[in-house]
Amino acid sequence: MKNGENYNHSRRNFFKSVAATLLIVPLVNACKEKIITLLIRLSGTNHILGHKLRIKNFPKPSKQIQIPYLIVGGGITGLSAARQLSKKGLNDFLIVELENELGGNSSNGENQYSKFPLGAHYLPLPNLEDKELLQFLEEEKIILGYDENGFPKFDEMQLTFAPDERLFYKNNWQEGVVPRIGNSKEEDDELNRFFILMDDFRQKKDTSGLYWFSIPMNLSSHSVEVKNLDDVTMLQWLHQNNFKSKPLLTYIDYCCRDDFGLGIAFVSAYAGIHYFAARKQNATKDKLDTVLTWPEGNARLSSHLKKYTKNKALKNHLVYEVSIRDNKPTALVFDDKSKTSIEIIADKIIMATPQFVNQYLIENRKEFTKNFHYAPWLLATLVVSDLTDNSSFPLCWDNVTHGAKGLGYIYNQHQSIQQVQNKKVITYYYSFSTNDCAKTRREIYKKSKEFWKQFVLEDLKIAHPNIEEFTESIDIHILGHGMISPKQGFIFSENRKEAAQSIEDKIFFAHSDLSGISIFEEAFHHGINVVNKIL
Repeated sequence: MKNGENYNHSRRNFFKSVAATLLIVPLVNACKEKIITLLIRLSGTNHILGHKLRIKNFPKPSKQIQIPYLIVGGGITGLSAARQLSKKGLNDFLIVELENELGGNSSNGENQYSKFPLGAHYLPLPNLEDKELLQFLEEEKIILGYDENGFPKFDEMQLTFAPDERLFYKNNWQEGVVPRIGNSKEEDDELNRFFILMDDFRQKKDTSGLYWFSIPMNLSSHSVEVKNLDDVTMLQWLHQNNFKSKPLLTYIDYCCRDDFGLGIAFVSAYAGIHYFAARKQNATKDKLDTVLTWPEGNARLSSHLKKYTKNKALKNHLVYEVSIRDNKPTALVFDDKSKTSIEIIADKIIMATPQFVNQYLIENRKEFTKNFHYAPWLLATLVVSDLTDNSSFPLCWDNVTHGAKGLGYIYNQHQSIQQVQNKKVITYYYSFSTNDCAKTRREIYKKSKEFWKQFVLEDLKIAHPNIEEFTESIDIHILGHGMISPKQGFIFSENRKEAAQSIEDKIFFAHSDLSGISIFEEAFHHGINVVNKIL
């Protein structure tokens, strides 16, 4: 950040946004008698087909396909696996996806003014040690080469433009998202002490030379000291280390909700520290912590991966059973368009699907999924005619309100070279931080459209009191299973390890939820690693 703190502000790599129902409701603004069109998408996976998955009321297969490699799930992990197979010269594979588009949580929408993310919306600069990710970025011209010191030259048009982040704190906007202006000396001292400690964690290695915290996580240390951090919540760890100032605790709670869906009262200290310490900020000479971003978010990255699946993808197809029959892994698949079922027989099946889905596909999987927690999320994209806030600090790519219910909003046109926009498109994020995700999911779907409209606008009014007056449309997405949330004790649990084990060396599991942290890099590496394991 420009405030001098060496930490990485990683956020919102979180959910697969898909629509089951689309409800358009005209709502009258009493002040201006202006119509607000409220579009609500209520699902985490396709809601109608998701219900079918639970009751298993499918027709018997009327067709059979035989293929060496079957990939179930078209998110980043599945796409990455397709890329890795292609690079190994293996092109006889098939990828099956429930939705009508590939990409999973790296998808996007578009209106007449801008593209906008439907989930993950940026990629932090990778660690220099992550050679596979660097290679991918170079292949896709995001990295244009390397300088004489070995640092990558990133395409400046794909790096977030300045000014990149601002925080609404004590009724004023300030640069960065760390609360700085208006603190007492004691509060500033705690902030400084915290970041110094995070710098120390960033460099820590065990006796074998592994970083305590790394990306991908399978390169991180498993020493006893490290594992112990998973046994307490982030809040408990902060109290143990005498961190108690409200600005600091509120900020760290925001970071945890932002990256994991749950706040400091629920996520493990390991996860909370990983947020700050896993990214080494060594991809640039001056240790920049900027990010790569695009109007459509990480859908840009998924579009690069999709080219490996040309003529190899079955979309709008629901896999409803996976088993081993006659020594061959077999998938039963429902074609939602033709309303028929297909039997796909493979040599190897890659389950690039989250565990809450796998429990319905494979016998006896529920015993492995009971400790997997997925936080619900809400995303709202607004078209506004004005965002005037009488601030001397301009609109940024990321705009956060300290202490708000939500996680702020992204200005989706920030990366456009056309800086004067007739209408502005912003995307607001909210995570439902709760100890009972299942109960919260049930309650979410009971709320009315008017409730969610007011929910979003009231939170945005803290920094923009007149935003309702200038809002022309709201497109709301509510996701029941947004992303994996690493609650206390999960990351180093036996349950997580068992869920990752293959079945008879024929059915393999690969998904970012098996890491315990839902970020692009984990999904990308899971796709590579599972193919390498098979071969």
